[in-house]
Amino acid sequence: MTIYNCENCKETFSHKKDYKSHTMHKNCKKSLTFIEVCAGAGGLSKGFIDNGFKPILLNEIDKVCCDTLRLNHPEVKIHHGSMVSIDFEIENEIDILMGGVPCQAFSQAGKRKGLEDKRGNLILNFINLVFKLKPKVFLIENVKGLVSHNKGETLKFILNEIDKLELYTVSHKILNANDYNVPQKRERLFIIGVRKDINKKFKFPKPYEYKPILKDVLEDCPKSEGLIYNEKKREIMELIPEGGCWIDLPIDIQKEYLGKSYNSGGGKRGIAKRLSMNKPSLTLLTTPSQKQTERCHPIETRPLQILEYSRIQTFPDNYKFCGTLSQRYKQIGNAVPVNLAKAISESIKKVLRN
Repeated sequence: MTIYNCENCKETFSHKKDYKSHTMHKNCKKSLTFIEVCAGAGGLSKGFIDNGFKPILLNEIDKVCCDTLRLNHPEVKIHHGSMVSIDFEIENEIDILMGGVPCQAFSQAGKRKGLEDKRGNLILNFINLVFKLKPKVFLIENVKGLVSHNKGETLKFILNEIDKLELYTVSHKILNANDYNVPQKRERLFIIGVRKDINKKFKFPKPYEYKPILKDVLEDCPKSEGLIYNEKKREIMELIPEGGCWIDLPIDIQKEYLGKSYNSGGGKRGIAKRLSMNKPSLTLLTTPSQKQTERCHPIETRPLQILEYSRIQTFPDNYKFCGTLSQRYKQIGNAVPVNLAKAISESIKKVLRN
């Protein structure tokens, strides 16, 4: 069957007459545009680009991440530096302003200083950009810990600051990436604002029926660079069955391996964790081999490799990452899964196209 693709807006048609009608009657619209700040390695933007959106500018303060963005998007303007240093000269109205604003200030794994941390204040800088550019839609992506931080007062404060603009109808929701064709249990908070004159209500994407598992992406994955265990660590991990963790070790080895944390209570199932082929991955982190947050291959006794990390985050195999091995792990681990971004972009497209 022949598929007709509109080069302008990326819509596809299975019948030639529908394609001709689309173009002749000017139903075709130019690609929806976006600017992304705090873009990282580009997982969020990649999902939007794959769905036909056009990036006007990608901003990131980390130089190695900027190298990665330039490598994969040579035609896009990349701004290296803080979002507050961008000199915007935008001729046309921007459809979307979005950003994976740094989340360490709100992370459950960190000290959770929130808005007292300069990284937390970047969200307020983002809100100032929203007011300056007045995009049709804005998107903020963050850790789910923002919802509970300071007993919900931090999120309430941020939403109140957006309300002061008197321009947007705002929705927020925690989404699990595994619900959107990502073989990973990864929960992220999305805050979406639609400009009131658009007069359309945003609806978060419904979970997909199929929930992918690691077997879907690891079974045929080519070998790539990756960290390796030292001999002692490898001997310990050999004792862990697929899907198991430290509790599967003999008691004496448990006590030796965990040390003081052996008697510290719950919350330790990430220690000496071997993943399972028949389940989604636990949330990928900035390294696959920290003692508290192990991500061991389900079958082979080694940490997940770079291409495996990338596939679990649903980057295509031809998406390349710059920097040292540890820098590449960090970029991939911090990224928004591409397929999750694509699902969000589809819901935004429905608002703007309709």
